[in-house]
Amino acid sequence: MKLLVRNLATSTSKSALEKLFSTHGTLQSCTIVLDAETGQSKGFGFVEMPNAGQAKAAMKSLNGTKLHGSIIRVKKAQPPKNDGDND
Repeated sequence: MKLLVRNLATSTSKSALEKLFSTHGTLQSCTIVLDAETGQSKGFGFVEMPNAGQAKAAMKSLNGTKLHGSIIRVKKAQPPKNDGDND
């Protein structure tokens, strides 16, 4: 299950996010989205956990918690919306 983590402090590193979520189970992947021009964090990232039960527990437990001075928001990631440009 892929989770969206929003409201990350710009100082939050991938390893800090991995450490936080790994307390709830196995991680498949972890990324922080960076601005292509500046290389700075855009303030959100994704954590993927292969076990849906662990992912749901992490989401419930970590949503609204403080990480590096920011209260993070965690929810199930939605697939990208289709722009309707199908040929």
